[in-house]
Amino acid sequence: MPIYEYRCKRCGNEFELIMFAGDDDNDIKCPGCGGKKAEKVLSAPAGSNGSCQTCSSSKSSCFT
Repeated sequence: MPIYEYRCKRCGNEFELIMFAGDDDNDIKCPGCGGKKAEKVLSAPAGSNGSCQTCSSSKSSCFT
């Protein structure tokens, strides 16, 4: 069960939800304002804080 991050387009609240197979993104309700205009937020993968063994020690992240 993946956990997705969302941002409400109405109030800017960011929140996480566990989504099940068959769940529809259009039914996402913001826990802050109750609005139904949330968008998925692209988050950095776990462990992307520079601990990757293929990154040089001078980089702060694998994605910089």
